[in-house]
Amino acid sequence: MKSRLGELYQTKLKSELQKELGVKNVMQVPSISKIVINTGVKEAVADGKVLTAVKDVIDKIAGQNSVKTYARKSIAGFKLRKGVPIGVMVTLRGKRMYEFLDKLINLALPSVRDFRGVSQRFDGHGNYTLGIKDWMAFPEVDYDKVDRVRGLSVSIHTTACKDDAAYVLLKKFGMPFSVN
Repeated sequence: MKSRLGELYQTKLKSELQKELGVKNVMQVPSISKIVINTGVKEAVADGKVLTAVKDVIDKIAGQNSVKTYARKSIAGFKLRKGVPIGVMVTLRGKRMYEFLDKLINLALPSVRDFRGVSQRFDGHGNYTLGIKDWMAFPEVDYDKVDRVRGLSVSIHTTACKDDAAYVLLKKFGMPFSVN
């Protein structure tokens, strides 16, 4: 059983991308390899229970278990010690990746207040990172159980070598890019 966007990519978008990008080999057609959802919790240094609550919400949004991230080095100005848990991240691949992308494009982004599209800036290697200021845009988040509004970052990693190929790929999936 495949997800809707995964099936759409295999049946329709792959051949369209091959023609549009002028790629001769089907294996050179860009695809999405993984999606990484990440959030940092600065209050976790003082109170460890906050991180557990954030982890539960990220688990619901992603549809799979997330892992805690730890500080790599001590920073005295932030009262941070090496090895202290400071965030939560999850890597999505396969069916869950396409399901999350579908939910992001069709449910979460349109529900953001004053939404005019997402930036067209890529990282130079065909990957796209999007910051969401309010995780309440996702339908899984229960308003009553969340103590405060938090943000998260979503990194979409593609097999495209160039930004323009990755832009065309995400545009085909329906990513609402802004007109600059």
